[in-house]
Amino acid sequence: MKHIFLINPAAGKGKSVDIIRPQIEEYCGKSGIDYEIYVTQRRNDALEYCRERAKSGESIRFYACGGDGTLYEVVNGVYGYPNCEVAVIPLGSGNDFIRLFGTKEQFINVEAQVTGVPVELDVVKCGDKIAINQCSMGLDAEVCAKQASFKKIPAMNGEVAYLAATFYSLLRKVGHKFTVTIDDNEPFTDTVLFCVAANSRWYGGGFQAAPLAWPDDGQLDFVIVRKDRSRARLLPLVNKYKNGEHVGMDITRYVKGSKMKVHCDTPSAVNVDGECEFVTDSEFEIVRKAIKFVVPQFSTFLKDREERIAKEKEAVEQ
Repeated sequence: MKHIFLINPAAGKGKSVDIIRPQIEEYCGKSGIDYEIYVTQRRNDALEYCRERAKSGESIRFYACGGDGTLYEVVNGVYGYPNCEVAVIPLGSGNDFIRLFGTKEQFINVEAQVTGVPVELDVVKCGDKIAINQCSMGLDAEVCAKQASFKKIPAMNGEVAYLAATFYSLLRKVGHKFTVTIDDNEPFTDTVLFCVAANSRWYGGGFQAAPLAWPDDGQLDFVIVRKDRSRARLLPLVNKYKNGEHVGMDITRYVKGSKMKVHCDTPSAVNVDGECEFVTDSEFEIVRKAIKFVVPQFSTFLKDREERIAKEKEAVEQ
């Protein structure tokens, strides 16, 4: 297998190449690994590079060395190519997707990644974009779009920038009239803060939007939070949402399914793993077992996964 490390030089406040390149060269050189290092040069460079290399049919493991944006590009580059695997060496400030699979220390260990185990995960399809983590529409997507500006401020990491963007956005328009359709159910119209189609649990630098989500269970977790209170009364809910405590609240609709359509009469922000634009219609649909994702050697995810599947099987049989 070929191992290709794609390093985003802008990640880690511009120190990513100096941090990770020596580790890659030392371990791979010593171990006789067939590897290459590619330093990306511009936006979508990793996506285009992975897609072109994937076409060869060669068995390749691509390592996204950067933040969530680098992972997004690699996932979209290899989507549709079963000969490819995706690994992550987290050098960004958010790194939300990996939280379910292990610690940052486990993922940043080059040896643990090279010797890691690939697992098949679901993804979310939104138009021609693929999300491995989450998609959303409404206030939180507007926060995501604004977060990029705050992250440019020195000393603002992903989590702090997301909080700053949240409070900024709450001072502006909140609440959108959305018509939502989940699977083949009847559509409903309501004034909502946002709708989330979650494949995994965290986004925005640690906000646990979908605390019940698993990216390998063949379902998406749809979270619709209704606006039923003033802007001032919304502020105390920010911390509850961050901790995943909004589940079970009367303003939250939490449904598992395969597809969600969202319509609004005026353009609203849509977020696909950090890629944002303004639209009136979005469709979020699961694609099962679409990506081979590498779990690092020392992660407990595989053991936890076996226990979870066994418990689910036992519950069905009872």
